Amino acid sequence: MNAIVFDHVSKRFGDVLAVDELSLTIAAGATVALLGPNGAGKSTSIGMLLALSRPTRGTIAVHGRTPERAVLAGEVGAMLQQGELIPELSVRELVELVRRLYPAPLGLAEVLELAGLTELARRRAGGLSGGQAQRVRFALALAGAPRLLLLDEPTAAMDVESRRRFWDSMRAYAAGGRTVLFASHYLAEAEEHADRVIVIAGGRVVADGTAAQIKAGAGGQVVRFALGEQPAAGLDRLPGVTAVEVGAGIATLRTRDTDATLAALYRDTALDVRDLELSGLDEAFLALTGRS
Repeated sequence: MNAIVFDHVSKRFGDVLAVDELSLTIAAGATVALLGPNGAGKSTSIGMLLALSRPTRGTIAVHGRTPERAVLAGEVGAMLQQGELIPELSVRELVELVRRLYPAPLGLAEVLELAGLTELARRRAGGLSGGQAQRVRFALALAGAPRLLLLDEPTAAMDVESRRRFWDSMRAYAAGGRTVLFASHYLAEAEEHADRVIVIAGGRVVADGTAAQIKAGAGGQVVRFALGEQPAAGLDRLPGVTAVEVGAGIATLRTRDTDATLAALYRDTALDVRDLELSGLDEAFLALTGRS
């Protein structure tokens, strides 16, 4: 059974069309990144999955039932951008409170461990840092052992170490066959942690596939390095290269095969390659959404 099905879904807020004839299917057990610029319709789509709002047109199914029924059955957990914690309660009390709302929750110790909160269990929510509060929100999303986990900008306010621990925990939870859909502005996170990337702009899907497929569809990856006064002749003949730009002493190669291009660049040219940079999904994202 598919975890999520959007069938020609549109959502209007007055004169604003936030989601426009959106159709997509997500298989159970997949980890999917939802990318798009601000106002693309990401949060609106997640809100409709959570039955917080209803489509103006079209239908949505979660595990073959309406979002309302899936949420009531405890099949969906969510970590949203907004949502205040009860400051007087401890982390343990908050997690236990939410666990009791579900028919078959995860064990308290397991939830705290997955979210990296075991050592903070007695800390009151009002005394947590922004990153720690995000980890509590993640714990609350996991508490009911949902089959579908929805994460809206989950690592906002987290430091580098907290992000690493979060994604380790997310992968551990998803390994049990659960479905994870996360919206993110961190393109590297989507590339590293998602089986599939869906890019939306203007409320519509503009690209859908693996990170590699999306990069190829948008013209491939970008290899950039300091060329200086060296000649650029022959760069367009390197394997995989589809376009070459040279300006201000910088060579920019767009390629469909980064490995082959780099190997030939070092093996078959006499260039002194310095300050090498690789750009991938971010370049594709900008090209697909028309943002510069």
